[in-house]
Amino acid sequence: MVEIYRTPEERFSCWAQYPFEPHYLDWQGIRMHYVDEGPADGHVMLLLHGMPTSSYLYRRMIPDLVDAGYRCIAPDHVGFGKSDKVLDDAWYSIERHSQALTHLIQSLSLENITLFCQDWGGPIGLRQAADMPDRFERLTIMNTWLHGPWHVYTDALKRWNRSWHSGGRMDAVQGCGFVLQNYLANYPNGSTPISPDEAFAVYEAPFPDKASKAGPRRFPLSLPFDNPEGGNAEVQTNNFEALRSWHRPIHFIWGLRDEVFDEDWGRKWADHYPQATFDGLDAGHFLQETHGPEIVSLLLDRIREE
Repeated sequence: MVEIYRTPEERFSCWAQYPFEPHYLDWQGIRMHYVDEGPADGHVMLLLHGMPTSSYLYRRMIPDLVDAGYRCIAPDHVGFGKSDKVLDDAWYSIERHSQALTHLIQSLSLENITLFCQDWGGPIGLRQAADMPDRFERLTIMNTWLHGPWHVYTDALKRWNRSWHSGGRMDAVQGCGFVLQNYLANYPNGSTPISPDEAFAVYEAPFPDKASKAGPRRFPLSLPFDNPEGGNAEVQTNNFEALRSWHRPIHFIWGLRDEVFDEDWGRKWADHYPQATFDGLDAGHFLQETHGPEIVSLLLDRIREE
């Protein structure tokens, strides 16, 4: 049995902008949280977060998607948000995250899925489309990647990886909220839905101490160039190859300020698909936080054009 920490509900009292009823699913004795909003028979928007965020990142997108008639499913990966936190760092791998998401999709019998994936939601979510293509009707890809010889990892990402190794800056800080606080500090005062200090509070809420942050801590140390096994390097490459034949709609919505997964990479990736669209936003890596409604508007326009 793995040792688990379950964040008390009162720690989420600062999630005032997150009015969604919690839903839970058991996977191998671990409780996985997800948002389920909108009509039960609606086509599905599967909204996948990365590190160090949670389904909270999609709070400004879900209402507009529901108003458009979609059912929104937004899970928290194990170790994040309202899902259980396994306290053993070594437990975490991209394969385990992928298996947990497969379990959710199959348990909820999700079909007619539009995938929204960003950051680690890309390798984890695109795995599902490669393995179960008949369940998906389109892909929406935002500032993420799949490993392979075609992808050149940026210096910014390599620095990020080093900072989480022993003795690095983030290894010392262990601040999930710190990441979003710094991100929002780069935007003019009042131009974001929450202030940098509020962002620190809401993104730290699931994690009362260093031990509970094993999930966020492992993502930066699971990058395939640094940890091929934990990062599922071979599987990611196979998934990229499998998705080369993707013939359904695929929309890239990209934060053009991102130094980690930059515009050049996003456009090169989109060029693999003759049917792909590419829309850039004046945003950085966490574009859902700063440009949520704009992302929804762009995608709904693209769907109408299909």
